[in-house]
Amino acid sequence: MDLVNHLEGRLLFAVPKKGRLQQAALDLLAGSDIQFRRDHRLDIALVKNHPIALVFLPAADIPTFVGEGRVDLGITGRDQICEHEAVTPPTEDTGAEEVLDLGFGYCQLQVQVPKNGPYKEPKDLIGRNISTSFAGLSTKYFEALEAQYGGATNGDSRDSITSKQLRTKIKYLGGSVEAACALGVADGIVDLVESGETMKAAGLEAIDTVVESKAVLIRSKHPSNPELVDRIAGRIKGVIAAQRYVTCTYNIPRKILPTATKITPGKRAPTVTALDEPDWVAVNVMVEKVKIATVMDDLASCGAEDILVGHIANSR
Repeated sequence: MDLVNHLEGRLLFAVPKKGRLQQAALDLLAGSDIQFRRDHRLDIALVKNHPIALVFLPAADIPTFVGEGRVDLGITGRDQICEHEAVTPPTEDTGAEEVLDLGFGYCQLQVQVPKNGPYKEPKDLIGRNISTSFAGLSTKYFEALEAQYGGATNGDSRDSITSKQLRTKIKYLGGSVEAACALGVADGIVDLVESGETMKAAGLEAIDTVVESKAVLIRSKHPSNPELVDRIAGRIKGVIAAQRYVTCTYNIPRKILPTATKITPGKRAPTVTALDEPDWVAVNVMVEKVKIATVMDDLASCGAEDILVGHIANSR
């Protein structure tokens, strides 16, 4: 099938083609009942049950495609959006709009230096060599740093430093940025950090954070099908809520209900139902998954009985 000629009338949805965000993004699509089959040789897949085509792109390119209106929806990291906007500032008609924080893929774009080296503060790197895969954000960061600490040359105002006047040398690397200092390519780096173990192994330490990032759902400012965009966003939001919460049901004497509802206030409010047994009620409530063990202990301590926890497959 010639997929390119089957895109007419379909909403285009960009998904990371590889990397740390891909599997979690695909899990969200599955939970949202977006059904597709992807040929491993192709970067386009037609969705079977919706007028949608998935386009598999590098996460770094997705803000460009969405921002220019070539693609309607996309999943990428906030760091990639910030990098794109540092190079191509959004206008009234261009640039991506953030729809939803997806709650995974947390990382930090940090300034890192050799642990036992001479550079202890970001200002120490002014005029030095910096290697990074985020040249736009790094340039913007050091422009502000030089403006603050007097990096301007030739009589330039501190408030008017541009990338052409930047004393700090920003060198783009496509990967393995953490090796740049050890190999003598850079005095410091600006790179993404998740656990920090890779940087520690490379003998580096963080001295500042440029951007904190998570995976986000973004949309074009002029999507081809706004109603379908909203529907898909609603489904994804429901999947995220289902992943975050469980249901908790318990029986409790009515006189203790005010204490119990302070323990389990729910997303909006608990559902309370009278039991056949006088002065007892049943409570059904959503509880954050990470808190459920402590909540069950507290409920049992205050007099709740028959405490049950249920999985949420999906929600709206």
